[in-house]
Amino acid sequence: MKILSVVGARPQFIKLGPLSRELRREYQEIIIHTGQHYDHEMSDLIFEQLEIPKPDLNLEIGSGSHGSQTGQMLVGIEEEILNHQPDMVLSFGDTNSTLAACLAASKLQVPSLHIEAGLRSFNRSMPEEINRVVADHTADLLFAPTNEAVKNLENEGLREKTVLTGDIMADSVRFVQSKIGKNRYNGRAYHLLTLHRPYNVDDPEKLSKLFRELGSINTDIIFPAHPRTQHVIQEHQVKVPGNIELIPPQGYTDFHGLLKYASKVITDSGGLQKEAYIAGKPCITVRPETEWVETIEAGWNMLLDITDPDFAGKIESFNPTGNRPDLYGNQVAKRMVQEIGKFLAEKK
Repeated sequence: MKILSVVGARPQFIKLGPLSRELRREYQEIIIHTGQHYDHEMSDLIFEQLEIPKPDLNLEIGSGSHGSQTGQMLVGIEEEILNHQPDMVLSFGDTNSTLAACLAASKLQVPSLHIEAGLRSFNRSMPEEINRVVADHTADLLFAPTNEAVKNLENEGLREKTVLTGDIMADSVRFVQSKIGKNRYNGRAYHLLTLHRPYNVDDPEKLSKLFRELGSINTDIIFPAHPRTQHVIQEHQVKVPGNIELIPPQGYTDFHGLLKYASKVITDSGGLQKEAYIAGKPCITVRPETEWVETIEAGWNMLLDITDPDFAGKIESFNPTGNRPDLYGNQVAKRMVQEIGKFLAEKK
């Protein structure tokens, strides 16, 4: 039987790794890369480091408006579904690639699976939130990573096609952490910063305020800057304080080396909140909401808005010490492949 896996962005490559290794024990897998993330650091290098087979096809869509990008992906993915006639189309997360994969499969009446289903920020101004909701309502099988995600799907009338599998990212993090040795920052106290959400980086005044606040923290901060953020800094001459070290985007293994030795994580990324939790790092999320509410409830993640008058103080005082419940599971990829087998057997 044949599975068509659709990916297009760095978080999806990371999740594909452990699942692809398990899938290929039982199925023929075809990997379609939409080209949503198209530079070497965000694409080819991750496939190399996570030992993922090279994509069978790269649609090379690249950047563009949401409508243009999604439309081109729909055309490309539909063509590949018709060409390969898969038994299932598989997608991850909340990107335009996810949305296009689920829509294309639905229109062609090919069973589709959405992995990381049921996450909700309840913020409809985020394109990712729209993608999540539409993907969940068009897919035929939903793999929910947490009980909270299952509840969200139940509330939307989707319980019958939902399976609680745990989170595939747990497998990815454990795989890559096993490969990490020392790095040049080992033995140095630092926080790890990532920013890429438009509402944090597109407004140079807001970004400047964020840097001023972080500049008052008495700890070095390592910032692998997304190209989008680098562009805003350079174009608007945003001042970067002395305690923030700007470095290029990192390959996945190198980035996890930074995570392993960081004292805290400051981010607006959805995936990194979860990776920080799995790695045992306190996480400060520079957003008003999160899809990973269980990390907040466990006490290891804190939401913090840039408008908070004690922004820097709250970062410095956030030092969780309690136990971290196992929120995301073990050997998740094996469980997923078992559930795929059950679903396809019932479809015969």
